[in-house]
Order: sequence, then C-alpha cells, then structure tokens
Amino acid sequence: MHPGIIGKASIKSDNFNAPVAKNKKGEYKIKSGQTVYLCFSTDFFIVEADKWREECWKMIKERSDLNFIFLTKRIERFTKCIPADWNEGYDNVTVGCTVENQESADYRLSLFTTFHIKHRNIICQPLIEEINIDEYLDNVELVVVGGESDRNARPLNYNWVLSIREQCIAKGVRFEFRQCGTHFIKNDKEYTLNVGDLCSQARKANINC
Repeated sequence: MHPGIIGKASIKSDNFNAPVAKNKKGEYKIKSGQTVYLCFSTDFFIVEADKWREECWKMIKERSDLNFIFLTKRIERFTKCIPADWNEGYDNVTVGCTVENQESADYRLSLFTTFHIKHRNIICQPLIEEINIDEYLDNVELVVVGGESDRNARPLNYNWVLSIREQCIAKGVRFEFRQCGTHFIKNDKEYTLNVGDLCSQARKANINC
C-alpha cells in the first residue's frame, strides 16, 4: 500500500487515505499487523512532500497497529520532516536510508546513526561500487543490496555484495540480496540479465541471512 506517491510535482495517489479507510461496518479495510510502504517510487523526505507529509504522520499515529516503512536518501532533512511528538521514534515506523557508494554512505549514514529511530534499515541500492558500512551497522535491523535495472545500468559486482554480507554477519545484522544488476559481474565475467529476472536471480544466490 502507498499512502502517498509523488512525482515531479506534489501528487497524492488515489489511495492516499488507505491506511484509515473503513468499510461499511466501520472497520479499517487494512487489517491490523500489515505492512504499509510509503512512497517507494520516490522519497518520503522530498521537499515537494512537505505540504502533505503531516497528514501522513497523522494516519501513521492513528494506525499504530500497522507497520510503516519508508526510504530516503535525504536523511539530512530528518529533523525537519518528523512530527513534533516523534521523541525517541514511533514504534511502528521503519526508516530506510539509501546509499549507493562510499561517499554517500559516509555522509548519510554518519547522520543516520545520530537520529532517534526505533527501527532502521540501510538500503544499498543501486550499489555502484564496493563500500564499507561496518561502522554504521549498530542498531540496524536489515541491510538490503541490489543493482541497477536498465540497459544503461552501471554494473554490479557480486564481490561487493558478498563483502557487505560479511560485514552484516560480523555485526549480527540481517542481510538481503534483493536484485542483481542488469549488468552483473561474477568471477570476473560480466553478464547481461533481463530486468524481469533480476530478483529471481538474486534469490537463487541463496545468500540472505
């Protein structure tokens, strides 16, 4: 479910109010315990979302029985975008900070680790170079790795994936290899994969832990 989707301009999707929508019996249509993904086609902290983000926070607070997840590469806007009663963080919100190379990892994750967040993930997707995130893994629940997915995509080297996996194992953090890249390097050989096969090929690697 996507409570809010925005593109080049600020746009609410038709199902923006889905988390609090009720049926004729007055019951919530989305049942307790489900996971709601916010803005997975864009960034929950993007400036254009400032005008409607408060409405979204109100729904998140009302539906404390649902689990909400959003991703951002604009983690520097964190303190400007959270609600006034955030305090130590909402129990039902997971924040995913996205990084793609060492420069972005060092900048964004050094900030990410300082904020009060109950549940935090690191999303290394699209990963475009080998990175070391070992020093940022404390209190992280999950690290996701994936490559780019179009014909002009930068290649993903399998060794980079395995390196992050080893870092996660050393810190006891869950690891998920979500998708290969369209251009995928393994054992020094580059493969070109169909976009539709990227996730299934990653699952076949069987390295999630």
